[in-house]
Amino acid sequence: MNATTFTAFRVFADQQSFATLTLDDLDSGEVVIESHYSSVNYKDALAGTGVGKVVRRFPLVGGVDVSGVVVNSCDARFAAGDAVIVTGYGMGVEHDGGYARYVRAPADWVVPLPAGLSLFEAMALGTAGFTAALAIHRLEQNELTPDSGKVIVTGATGGVSSLGIQMLAQLGYHVVALTGKDTEQGYLKSIGASEVLSRHELVMGNRPLEKALWAGALDSVGGVTLAWLTRTMQQNGVIASFGNASGVALNTTVLPFILRGVRLLGVDSALTAMTLRRQIWQRLATDLRPQQLNHVVQTRPLADLPDTFLQLLNHTLTGRVVIDLRA
Repeated sequence: MNATTFTAFRVFADQQSFATLTLDDLDSGEVVIESHYSSVNYKDALAGTGVGKVVRRFPLVGGVDVSGVVVNSCDARFAAGDAVIVTGYGMGVEHDGGYARYVRAPADWVVPLPAGLSLFEAMALGTAGFTAALAIHRLEQNELTPDSGKVIVTGATGGVSSLGIQMLAQLGYHVVALTGKDTEQGYLKSIGASEVLSRHELVMGNRPLEKALWAGALDSVGGVTLAWLTRTMQQNGVIASFGNASGVALNTTVLPFILRGVRLLGVDSALTAMTLRRQIWQRLATDLRPQQLNHVVQTRPLADLPDTFLQLLNHTLTGRVVIDLRA
């Protein structure tokens, strides 16, 4: 088995390229997985182009997600033939990741594929779907319900946000999609948005507190958009923040937090504890499973990764891309 050769997308300090590897070339781990699918996330694009300094050691196989079937395990929790998922932790950042026909991972990172999901669907969701579901879970823990009021989703055509819109709509929320892609309004309504706001027509104002509009928010943008959200939340409104597409700085005041009781929740999916991680994946297979998942996903071969990374960073990619590692 160790002598089997396979193609992987490998990230070096000064370049990124495809390489032929064997299992002996991969990082250690108790579980060997024959990969079926991976996906493309913003972090993958940053790592795979060298634009973002997210990789912590070189060389490294990229890809923060993978789904597949166990071929060998020295941990009693997993056996050959088990369908499994690995997302987050150090995958594709400090440990060889999912852009390869075989993956070797620590057993503590591996999640059994929940009943109701296929290996393909697991990667159509991937880190993006997991992040969206975790963000919604956190909003619900902070008392958000469909009766609370409108929920706004920023960066609406992105992978996390597209999936979040579907999940929220299925749960009965009135979803408002905020996007800079005016040509995608029909798409956003087709996946569950009740209203679509154009970022180009948005007047944010500059008062410490603006008109109260939103009961909840999923924010993938950060920067001035997140600051505006804090100023426009209703009393006891809650924001889940998981992205920084427009910048990492946050220029706001304490007034939304102390006068309206606004809550700003950070959502880190990579290091989610395993008990909660399994709970979220179970929800992704049941009440949070997007009914229109096929509307936001396209499948590409491993060879298309470089072009896909550029499209994602250039904001010309809509929805999710699944990488078929068997192609």
